[in-house]
Amino acid sequence: MKQIVKNIPNFITLLNLVAGFTAIIFAFNINTIAYAPYYIFLAAVFDFFDGFAARLLKSNSVIGKELDSLADVVSFGIAPGVLMYQMLQFSSFNFLMFEKSTFVNIIVASLIPAFSALRLAKFNIDERQGDTFIGLPTPASAILIASITIIFFSSDSLLGLGALSYTYIGLIAISVVDSFLMVCNLPMFSLKMKSFSLKKYSIQILFLFICLLCLILMSIKALPVIIVFYILISVFLYVKERLVGKAA
Repeated sequence: MKQIVKNIPNFITLLNLVAGFTAIIFAFNINTIAYAPYYIFLAAVFDFFDGFAARLLKSNSVIGKELDSLADVVSFGIAPGVLMYQMLQFSSFNFLMFEKSTFVNIIVASLIPAFSALRLAKFNIDERQGDTFIGLPTPASAILIASITIIFFSSDSLLGLGALSYTYIGLIAISVVDSFLMVCNLPMFSLKMKSFSLKKYSIQILFLFICLLCLILMSIKALPVIIVFYILISVFLYVKERLVGKAA
């Protein structure tokens, strides 16, 4: 019984991987691609709860850490990479000859799984990443791509980042910028809160409140805005810290 309880976090991690694998299967079929982003969202939920379960059950392990990274490569690297490839393929009909652009689309889309893997490898050996992240976390990157996919295949969405995602050059720019953000040295705040202290976690609580408000007002289309907002807050906090440091 003790061994079963100890492996609950690993089981949740495997559910993360299965959700990511399902997203990949659905992404390859035009009739089911609309469902693929939601399985990435589900994988992100499992990714949150496997760590939560590990801390609650005090069953952190080396194999759990490695398994988590392997699952994340599938769910937050390969799956969003396939979604980006499909969007590039569809949008390239209106930009270049389809046959000539396919190779370019493969290269651009492969940036996402490649840099996701690099980001996860760096995370595993970087002792600085506790209360903050260094670079955009892979779940946030995957949620960005997944939400853009929903907007891309929705005929009634021409709002903000959604309008950009309808253009071929825009998708390429998103892939390049997203990949760069995952491996850059920009500190980004973590949403992991060990208490409900308003003073200590004011940024996290404010961000979550704004996220909830955006979701109520814009539904699923708010997700790209939320991820961009998360990046902008992190940039602001980084610049503020640097300026305070120089003033001191």
